[in-house]
Amino acid sequence: MLELVLLGLIVGLLSGFFGIGGGTILVPLLLLAGYDTKIAIGISVVQMVFSSVYGSYLNNKKGTLDTAMIFIIGMGGFIGALLSGFITSSFNDEVLEMIFLSFAIFALLRLFFKTKEDVTQKEVNKILLFIIGFFLGAISMTIGVGGSIILVPILVGFFHVPLKQAISAGLFFVVFSSVAGLISHSLAEDIDYISGIVIGSVSLFGVYAGIVLKDKVNEAVQKRLLISFYFLVVLYLINRIFLEV
Repeated sequence: MLELVLLGLIVGLLSGFFGIGGGTILVPLLLLAGYDTKIAIGISVVQMVFSSVYGSYLNNKKGTLDTAMIFIIGMGGFIGALLSGFITSSFNDEVLEMIFLSFAIFALLRLFFKTKEDVTQKEVNKILLFIIGFFLGAISMTIGVGGSIILVPILVGFFHVPLKQAISAGLFFVVFSSVAGLISHSLAEDIDYISGIVIGSVSLFGVYAGIVLKDKVNEAVQKRLLISFYFLVVLYLINRIFLEV
């Protein structure tokens, strides 16, 4: 129980600060603790419902959430995530971990190589936004992440959304994807509800602290920390998949 409480605090803090659903760090930590990959993904889905709903509520109160733009992406993500439980059941643990690693590498590269600053935010076709959301929801919830690990770099790198707004948007997207993912993974019967609820409940305290900290930190510092975070995740997964005997 103490381990679950500590995991909840850590995941909540990172979720609020980086605008991620929490699965990006929770799944590797659960794997490290000895959980089966599919069970770790299921627990992550439960936790993301807690952190994303509460975090988005706080971001909206602070005025950093553009609900109009992300609602379209979110609806696509909701529909796509409904397929996630079936997709997860169709792959073995090694394939799921490789997909997770690919997500983390893509997110890291998009943030690391972004060079344009102070560019006017682009207007994007609503159908394109929906399609982006659909594929993000389907693929990301398959591996127990909310989709913001990819959505935030897309919003910043391609659509020139300011980082702090993109982080808030990423967390709001997780509301849609995680609720649909919870439905889908519940039908697939691969969720440890008790562990998920404990971690999710405790994570709310961390989410609050993370969002308060996010609004006080310089954007350049926040970006460097986000890159460092993704880099550590990538190193862990490479070691787990390719180097561990």
